[in-house]
Amino acid sequence: MHPFNPHEFVRRFMSQVYAADTRDKQGADLGVYVLTKMKAKQEHILKEFVEEVNKKTYLVVLENLTDMVDWDAVRTFLPDMKNGSWIIVSTQQFEIASLCIGHSYQPLELKQFSPEHSVCAFFKEGSQYNGYKEEKPMVCEVSPNLSLEKIPSSNMKEVVEWMTSYPFVGREPQMNELRRYTAGARFNNSPVISVWGIAGIGKSALVRNLYYDRMLNSKQFNKYCWVDISHPFNLRDFSRSMIADHHSEKDPIKECHDLLSKNQCLVVIDDLQSKEEWDLIQAALVSRSSASIIIVITTDASIATYCTNNEEQVFNVKGLEADAAKELFMKEVHRKNPLSALIGHNGAEVEELILKCGGLPKVIVSIAALLATQTVTLMDTVRSFNKKIMHHLETNPEYDSLRSLFNWMYNYFRTCPDSLKPCIFYLSIFPQGHNIRRRRLERRWIAEGYSRDSEDESAVDKGENFFSKLLDLSIIQQTPQLATTAFSETRMVACQVNGFIREYIVSRRMEENLVFELGPNCVLTTQRTGRHLIILNTWDRDRIVFESIDFSRLRSLTVFGKWESFFISKSMRLLRVLDLEDAFGVKDEDLKAMVQRLFRLKFLSLRGCSEIFRLPNSLGDLRQLQTLDVRHTSIVTLPASITKLQKLQYIRAGTKVPTSTPPASSRRLPEFRKRNSLVGVKVPRGIGKLTALHTLGVVNVGASGGKAIVEELKMLTQLRKLGVSGINKHNSKEFFFATSGLVHLESLLVQLDKDSQGCLDGISVSWENLQSLTLYGLRDKLPLKNPLSKLSKLDLEMDTLQRNDMEFLAKLPELCILHLRVKQLQPEDGKLHFHAQMYGEELDTFKKVKILEVSCRSSTLHVIFGSKSMKKLEVLKIDCSSAYYQISGLDDLSELKEVLLKGTNDATIKTAFERQLLSHPKKPTVKLADLPRSS
Repeated sequence: MHPFNPHEFVRRFMSQVYAADTRDKQGADLGVYVLTKMKAKQEHILKEFVEEVNKKTYLVVLENLTDMVDWDAVRTFLPDMKNGSWIIVSTQQFEIASLCIGHSYQPLELKQFSPEHSVCAFFKEGSQYNGYKEEKPMVCEVSPNLSLEKIPSSNMKEVVEWMTSYPFVGREPQMNELRRYTAGARFNNSPVISVWGIAGIGKSALVRNLYYDRMLNSKQFNKYCWVDISHPFNLRDFSRSMIADHHSEKDPIKECHDLLSKNQCLVVIDDLQSKEEWDLIQAALVSRSSASIIIVITTDASIATYCTNNEEQVFNVKGLEADAAKELFMKEVHRKNPLSALIGHNGAEVEELILKCGGLPKVIVSIAALLATQTVTLMDTVRSFNKKIMHHLETNPEYDSLRSLFNWMYNYFRTCPDSLKPCIFYLSIFPQGHNIRRRRLERRWIAEGYSRDSEDESAVDKGENFFSKLLDLSIIQQTPQLATTAFSETRMVACQVNGFIREYIVSRRMEENLVFELGPNCVLTTQRTGRHLIILNTWDRDRIVFESIDFSRLRSLTVFGKWESFFISKSMRLLRVLDLEDAFGVKDEDLKAMVQRLFRLKFLSLRGCSEIFRLPNSLGDLRQLQTLDVRHTSIVTLPASITKLQKLQYIRAGTKVPTSTPPASSRRLPEFRKRNSLVGVKVPRGIGKLTALHTLGVVNVGASGGKAIVEELKMLTQLRKLGVSGINKHNSKEFFFATSGLVHLESLLVQLDKDSQGCLDGISVSWENLQSLTLYGLRDKLPLKNPLSKLSKLDLEMDTLQRNDMEFLAKLPELCILHLRVKQLQPEDGKLHFHAQMYGEELDTFKKVKILEVSCRSSTLHVIFGSKSMKKLEVLKIDCSSAYYQISGLDDLSELKEVLLKGTNDATIKTAFERQLLSHPKKPTVKLADLPRSS
């Protein structure tokens, strides 16, 4: 079937199975029996199909196979059980026939009708066509309209050798995306594609696989050229390289031009290093109209953009994810030494070493190759690498292949903008594999002065641009559980520092005299000095060692683990950043001592310090303070003195939870908070004086004076992000009217008081610039009528959800992330429909949604996806803590990558979802996992 339909494939297969099982039936009874069996539920037919394929031996003939994507899909249903089953593929395409067998094949010509048309059978190389004896029997019949000589034998040998030497691991999604780029280049009449990323990231390997894939499978191109640029660049030599297989006595530049203008060529230009090189190439090759596609590979983002002049044709290659990195490491070990003790090794030390490779294939393969030969000294070598990986790689001659990577890093760090360099070295403050909130990092950069206001850009916007640049360069990367493209497009919440880049930075940070740390094996010394101090949780808290340190130049203090009162020194007079987000044991008296001594503080984070109950009045003396983060503490009131802090830009307090859920730390909070179920904090009168604020929340409006505090919020005209609780029938109209005047507002969180749902009656709000909206405590309708044209993230908690509200959500044009928490569904329906119809035809809905979270307190929940809804959904998150889920239409979610199950450790639920996704073409993973807390 075209397009391939997995359900129909299984049904056709089983109809023949049922027909073969009717030997005792005759005449019409046979047909009636088969028809009755085929009326069974799809789940039942799938179950019987699995039993048949797993337990019986089959000869399967696949007719009219035209696409390798279809072949891959079929092989998912018909795996090699090593039981003697055979598959015969009938196709008219040479490439399909050869690729179904594999790279080492042997053709047998059965009949030749003409030099261009033969019937051939393909076998594994070395096998006997009259008695196949290998473990994976498979035969392909081909009736090509192409000559067997279409692919030169020399090229085929090159393809086979390369694919054998360089296993393609973990790159399938990028490969599919790059295929779409080539299709888009032709469709958009934009012949140049730029592929870029840092050295060693695997750019050339990825493009090489695409190049060979197109060579073997595509009729789009009739000429292929791969050119590795020599430096210094010479256009004539470049042209000679391009026409190496097509040369004549003509001028090489003209002949190169003729080649591209008269043919449909796929040209790869590897290692482009300057815009000047491209200018010369473009003038000779690209400026003239042709049907050729050119792929440029470079390590420089600006060059990549310059070559295409079209951002949609720029492809950024990122490092391998953790699982793929481990798979590549083990494959390389096995290739070098099938008997290595590392094969199947799951020790923490090996895992740590792979993590330090940073997902860079070049580093992974190089280290794996060396370790594969180790025997009795294997683990000693692993430990030595973990301690000094940069020293080994830079000094050991066996790693000369990494020289280009180190040269790139050295040159990049030497020549990168002065504004970005300190942001990079600053990353070494965070331990290996530590999840870093994006907002935390950006606010620290601002406090340190790395990101500053300028005439054309604010410090906040500049910090976000720095973050984006480091993400593009793979210096920072998405956390493994958040590995989806949706987060990079919607300003992801958290990141990690690339393991390899971090090791490089750490090896240089003492040279820059920037960062020093107190960790295991620290001893008394006078050499410890620098601008940034890290106290790790592995340090033994030796006061004598601590007091021997010179803090006169200290700008930041970051504590991981247990807090000690002696961590604050009188000599820390220049301290700007005090970050205790990952510390525990901090108490009110400690905070009071900090405030009395650290007058220059610009950044103070006590996030998660649950033993902090109040902020001292002396907080008002910190006149330089820009950032105050006391989220997830036990603080319920901000002091009146906070209104003196005219430079405050960022206040985060309270805890964001549904009203029906008590705060996690409620047992430690005063009875006042327990009794009122507050999720925000009380703020003092005069908060409207803090006109520099762009982030404020969560403020309990009801506890802070109701309408009076709303009037003060109207004065904060620079607010971009606002979170409030305590909204009720006495203040709701005034609040929503006030927020409509905050023209810069991009993110809004609103928590309704319990039993105040009716306060939204008659209210219709519209926020033109709003990108993120959270509404908790709604009853049965949305206060949203006008389209929110820029809204990309929506988080709703409602008692019931009306069908017309769902239709409203389905039409939001930019919605990318949707979190939906419903207490109960409509009793007459009992279903959650993510689709809409008009005149009996299904509509394209939820067009850009990539992340969906669903939670319901009903005992059962039936979620239904339409065939035209959520076609870009990548992550489906389901709260299994209270409801049993039935989901229909999962196979229609064509881009689905992950299903995350929250609130359960039940492996049977996970297994049930995995079974339901067996026929999904993308083979999504199912995980028992939660996403990190919001920033």
